[in-house]
Amino acid sequence: MNCLTNASRSYSAVPYYSFKCKSSVYPIVVNMKGLMIATDLRRSFVVKAMSSPSPSANMEGAKDEEKSDVYSTNMTEAMGAVLTYRHELGMNYNFIRPDLIVGSCLQTPADVDKLRSIKVKTIFCLQQDSDLEYFSVDISAIREYASTFDDIQHLRAEIRDFDGTDLRLRLPAVVSKLHKAVNRNGGVTYIHCTAGLGRAPATAV
Repeated sequence: MNCLTNASRSYSAVPYYSFKCKSSVYPIVVNMKGLMIATDLRRSFVVKAMSSPSPSANMEGAKDEEKSDVYSTNMTEAMGAVLTYRHELGMNYNFIRPDLIVGSCLQTPADVDKLRSIKVKTIFCLQQDSDLEYFSVDISAIREYASTFDDIQHLRAEIRDFDGTDLRLRLPAVVSKLHKAVNRNGGVTYIHCTAGLGRAPATAV
């Protein structure tokens, strides 16, 4: 798994944290609710702090960790497998094929640059506004920044989180929109939901 980290907005002049990540993702299966689950997911992180965060950054980080804990608990209960998402560690992703990536949500406009650096041409967001609001993601800023480039396109096709029925109902239209975008833009496609463990892999499959 590749981990791309983001510094707090108050750290524009301070070096980012660096992470080394290793993961082992076992076969993904579809449960009875129609949701994609990983039968086992193990991650190890080695974290080296590059700077001393301010008290306000510590508070913001603690809030992010708490939100991640709640989200992970809800995801585990809804999907029937022990799954963990750590929003505070930044965007993470896996190449499914050389031209297809499944990952977690973009968090800042800077993530657009990270995806452009690995030749992504289409960013396909499956999140609803409520998902973005929960983690305070400014999707408008991300989309506006992406629109300043002619080599990448940001698209949305909303699917309700943790809802197998909504997933099954929306998938045909979502996949059709994705197919047209891939044919139009070529290159690498980045499909994401919030954690990259439910809606995104279901759409990729």
